[in-house]
Amino acid sequence: MYRSSQFYSLLVFLCAVLLVFNQSVYAQGSEVSDDPEVISTGKQLFDANCKQCHRIHEKYVGPALQDVYNRAPSLDWIRSFVKNPSKKIQEGDPYANSLFDEYKTMMTSFPLEDEQINAILSYIKDETAKGPATAAEVTQPGATDTAGTAETGPSAYFNMIMVGLVVILVLVFIVLLLILKVVKKYLGQQSDITEENKQIIAQKFSLNDIVKSKPFIFIAVFFVGALFFKGVINGLVSVGVQKGYAPTQPIAYSHQLHAGQYGIDCNYCHTGVRKSRSANIPSANICMNCHSSILPESPEIQKIKASIDNNKPIEWVRIHNLPDLAYFNHAQHVEVGGVECQTCHGQVQEMAVVRQENLLTMGWCIDCHRKTEVNGKDNAYYDNLMDHHNGKMTVEDMGGLECSKCHY
Repeated sequence: MYRSSQFYSLLVFLCAVLLVFNQSVYAQGSEVSDDPEVISTGKQLFDANCKQCHRIHEKYVGPALQDVYNRAPSLDWIRSFVKNPSKKIQEGDPYANSLFDEYKTMMTSFPLEDEQINAILSYIKDETAKGPATAAEVTQPGATDTAGTAETGPSAYFNMIMVGLVVILVLVFIVLLLILKVVKKYLGQQSDITEENKQIIAQKFSLNDIVKSKPFIFIAVFFVGALFFKGVINGLVSVGVQKGYAPTQPIAYSHQLHAGQYGIDCNYCHTGVRKSRSANIPSANICMNCHSSILPESPEIQKIKASIDNNKPIEWVRIHNLPDLAYFNHAQHVEVGGVECQTCHGQVQEMAVVRQENLLTMGWCIDCHRKTEVNGKDNAYYDNLMDHHNGKMTVEDMGGLECSKCHY
């Protein structure tokens, strides 16, 4: 009896453990949802926060994220790491340190809610299930989104008009040939046709005669003039646009080395990005905080030391230059809006020589204001507005397209 009771007690205990384990696994798994709405939200959050450094099915700046919810120690660990990766590394977490040792880059801390991280994981799970063949198209390092590279404005409309005209002219030409063929066949069957008309009907198709004809010359001149006009429009539209501009700087500073390989945060050098309108060009003293002991004899470092000794600032060449009539506040976008540096400046951490990656035109900014959703959660200031817009409000909805927002 005693052994029997021990056996049943042990059986009950094992059942209880299995029940608790299953409930725990179910609870953890339920946080990664298959709900299409959650996945859609996760995609938006992924594009806004993760896409600059991560891809689903391949390594990028950071590791590939497919199946990350199974590779990481737990979902709680992922949420904790996303919110404060440096803390995990400083605590000696083996998995966090293994990632840092492999990629040599410190991930940015993201002040996201647990539900938002769960939504991102739901999107990753959905893309993992699809596989690389059907996943979203991968953007190569240094590339920009279609909105930043495609022709926009008058040039795009002009291209559409030109294509439409060509299609119409080709169709008209085909229809005329068919009509001509039918008419010639009909007239050829008539018995009362004069000899002169018979000669006209018997004429063969001559490309040389067509090329020399007035209608053809008119069409050719029209298209040449239209192409010239298109070139003029493109030239006028591109005035002040410096996309791709990458000047040689007085000191060969590599963002790829500092921000990419060594993971130095942008805010360490550009000190005003979170608290003022300007991001600030770093002073020579900031450079010497490290280089007083790291490669102090390098020719490029000697230029920095000379700048300090002579009390003469380094004459950096400005790359991202908005017109004076446009007002842009870095703190408003970075600190309040949570916009990542790469959103406007591209993958700077991969640039040995910094270049202007996006158009930075008014249309480009307006497009961003129309698409970017405002995170008004737990912010009473936005409660009424969020309710009015059914919980989803873009920058445009809160007046982000008003002229006075960006122009004095």
